[in-house]
Amino acid sequence: MMTDMKKSGLILQSIGGFYYVETADAVYECKARGAFRNEGVTPLSGDRVTITVQANGTGVLEEILPRRNVLVRPPVANLDCLAIVASVTEPKPNLQLLDKLIAIAEDVAVEPIVVITKSDLEKTEALETIYRNAGFPVFVVTNTDAASAAALATFLQGKITAFTGNSGVGKSSLLNLIDPALCRETGEISKKLGRGRHTTRSVELLPLSGGGYLADTPGFSALDIERTQPIDKDDLFDCFREFEPYFGKCRFSGCSHVHEPDCAIREAVEAGKIASSRYESYVAMYNEAKVRKPWENT
Repeated sequence: MMTDMKKSGLILQSIGGFYYVETADAVYECKARGAFRNEGVTPLSGDRVTITVQANGTGVLEEILPRRNVLVRPPVANLDCLAIVASVTEPKPNLQLLDKLIAIAEDVAVEPIVVITKSDLEKTEALETIYRNAGFPVFVVTNTDAASAAALATFLQGKITAFTGNSGVGKSSLLNLIDPALCRETGEISKKLGRGRHTTRSVELLPLSGGGYLADTPGFSALDIERTQPIDKDDLFDCFREFEPYFGKCRFSGCSHVHEPDCAIREAVEAGKIASSRYESYVAMYNEAKVRKPWENT
């Protein structure tokens, strides 16, 4: 007679109180222990967990292993990458939004990467230079040529990645190029399981052919992250990685890098060592955070 077995796995999705956990040998439909609800803990897609597989082949979610990071919306844990997609034209890139998304990823210990689309329509060198010089992986694709996405597909292997960006930048076309097996419908949210465009549902981790997972986040926009993952003004410096060489070099130890004299960051901007657009984004985010109520940071 089969006895209960302990296994470790990865939550791929939750639907209606059931959690679908991938282990080394199978995907199990699991119910969570009541203790999670009592503790105010919600299991998320991306969680590494321990389950007990019962004699009938279903599972019980027993333990959530420590998380490396969490995004509130989309609700997903343990992301390796946030791929921030910006088109070089149609629409023109919104650099301040792009920089906010990068900063949010940095704040929660997710690796931000920049994906520039529609490179067949306009030159991308200026945009590439800003983000390569700031220290980020940058990938340039055409949205129509699969070969242009080959380097990005290779980079994503073995990682859990979510894609974000403004509407119209070609995310769905891009995902089709990365892995045609995803069967994304261009311009539409997947209709899998009969859910419509505006139906709220949990994140689903979709396996990539080369290994790794794509966090499928229907109904999710770039603004969702911006609204639900505020950054305290005192933490902003650490979210702009090109500022790091200038740490401690300002005249004032509590320098905000916005208006003080003899600020090493502002001097680096004037010298062309830090992109002015990146610095302008920092100042805008700092001023927004300065007037944000404390309860808005939680």
